[in-house]
Amino acid sequence: MAFHVGLLIFPDIMQLDMTGPHEVFTKLPDTKVYLIWKTLEPVTAAGGMRILPDVTFETCPELDLICVPGGGGMNALLNDADTLDFLRKKAKEVRYVTSVCTGSLVLGAAGLLKGKRSACHWMSRDMLKAFGAIPDPTRVVIDGNHISGGGVTAGIDFALTVAAKEFGEDVAKAVQLGIEYNPHPPFNAGSPEAAGPAAEKAARDAAAGRQKDRQAAVDKATRALNA
Repeated sequence: MAFHVGLLIFPDIMQLDMTGPHEVFTKLPDTKVYLIWKTLEPVTAAGGMRILPDVTFETCPELDLICVPGGGGMNALLNDADTLDFLRKKAKEVRYVTSVCTGSLVLGAAGLLKGKRSACHWMSRDMLKAFGAIPDPTRVVIDGNHISGGGVTAGIDFALTVAAKEFGEDVAKAVQLGIEYNPHPPFNAGSPEAAGPAAEKAARDAAAGRQKDRQAAVDKATRALNA
């Protein structure tokens, strides 16, 4: 029986949050992957890449897994009724409710993470608490049917974890080898602790405006959930 995966896309998405998992999922046996948005018009990602949706909220078929990626554009989704309603609906039918990076905040805004451990991008991880979720710094977190990846590149680790759960480790290892996922970054700077205070300050300064807007959107979404 086919494994049906739905990846939410949206304007200003961090495309690697989605394209990393997409690369893994499309290499799995008997797996169909759908890119989902409100319309079939092209979606422009952060950085300018244009992505074509396959289905809309209305035409999306039944899924086994729904995944919400992150990126600056997810700020708007935190209070977008159409998106939150779609995720609540899909959460009732799927076997896996998943996220990459700050996509976990959108699941939180939909009321789907209360009491759940979840990963998130390190800069926004503590915002999960507003939705009753438990922030977890682990790169991939499994809590019941919620599987989450940390920031951006963790989407590949997340998808390989799903692959192993659904198809077995041998299949997941073959996919990992096929995409030669053997990271050896030139710098040990993939976490605030490793990167050091100067790099952390530079990263935070670059994202300050987005993070301020995100906190305001989280606060608004929290009020809506508790109303």
